[in-house]
Amino acid sequence: MPRDPSPLDNRNHDPDSPHTHERFGDIDSRESGPCQSRASGAPRPPVAKHHDRLESHIPFIQGRTILYDRDRGYRITFTQARVLCDLAKFRIVAVHDLNEFVYRNRQERVVPELRNLVRQGLVRIAVFQGPEATPMELATLTRAGRRLVGANSLVTPEQATYSGLVKPKEANHDADLYRMYQAEAARIEGEGGEPLRVVLDYELKKNINREIARYGCLATPEIAARHALSVVQGKIPLPDLQIEYATRDGDVARVNLELVTEHYGARSVSQKVRAGFRLYTPHGETGRLRRVLDQHELTADARSL
Repeated sequence: MPRDPSPLDNRNHDPDSPHTHERFGDIDSRESGPCQSRASGAPRPPVAKHHDRLESHIPFIQGRTILYDRDRGYRITFTQARVLCDLAKFRIVAVHDLNEFVYRNRQERVVPELRNLVRQGLVRIAVFQGPEATPMELATLTRAGRRLVGANSLVTPEQATYSGLVKPKEANHDADLYRMYQAEAARIEGEGGEPLRVVLDYELKKNINREIARYGCLATPEIAARHALSVVQGKIPLPDLQIEYATRDGDVARVNLELVTEHYGARSVSQKVRAGFRLYTPHGETGRLRRVLDQHELTADARSL
C-alpha cells in the first residue's frame, strides 16, 4: 500500500486477511464451540478496578437493575452491564473472551445473558471464520446499546464508545485487542496501577488528523508527544490500542500496544519497535516475531496472548 503523504501513518492491517463475515444472529447455545466453558467459576465474578464505576454509579438490587433510554427500560444484570461497557469501549469482542473475563467461564450464564441482550436489541452476535477455519462468535453493540451506555453514564465521559462493525475483514484481529487489553490491565494492576481509559486507533487517528489540519505538519513532533506517541521517519505510527492509567504513585501514564500477526512484515515490525510500542502476538506466533526481531537486530518486549 502506498504511503500516505500525511505525517500520520494511516496504514491499515492487511485487507486481504481471511476473515469471512457469515451471519448475524443469536448466540449459539450448544455446549461445544468457541464459548465452551473451561473451568467453573464463583457465583459472582470478581470486579477489576476499572469496573468499580458500575457498582458505585448504578444501584443493583440482588445483582439486577433497570436502565432507561428515553422512555424505554431494559432489565440488566450486573454482568450484562459489564458486557455493555466492554463492547462500548472495544467495539467488538469474542464471545469466548466475554465468557472468560466477565463470566469467569460460567457457560450456563454467558449463553442466556447474551441471548437476552440480543433479544432486547442491545447486542448483535456475528459468526466469523477464525484461525484454521474455526467459527468464531463475535459480539458488538447495536446503536440502541450504545445509546443506553451513554444515557446511563456507564463509562466515564472521557471514554469514547462504539457500536456496529466497520471492517469485517479485520474483525478477528480487532476482537483480539480485548484479550490483549486484559493481559496488559492485569500487569498494570499487579504493579498497583489502575486502567482509566482505552483509546483505539480510530480515536487516535481522528484526533491527530484534526490537530495536523489545525496546526500544520511542522507541529507533528508536538502533536505526537501530546498523544504519548513518537515520530518515526516523518510519520506518527499508531498503536492498535493505547491504555491510559493511574500509576501506584497517582500519576497518569499511557502505554501503547500492538498486536503483531503473521501478516506483519519486517518493515512494519521495525516501525512499531522504533515507536516504542509493547508488542503482543496471538498464541503460537511469538517464535516467528522473535526471529524477525533477531534478524533485524531489534529489541522489544514481545508477549503472547
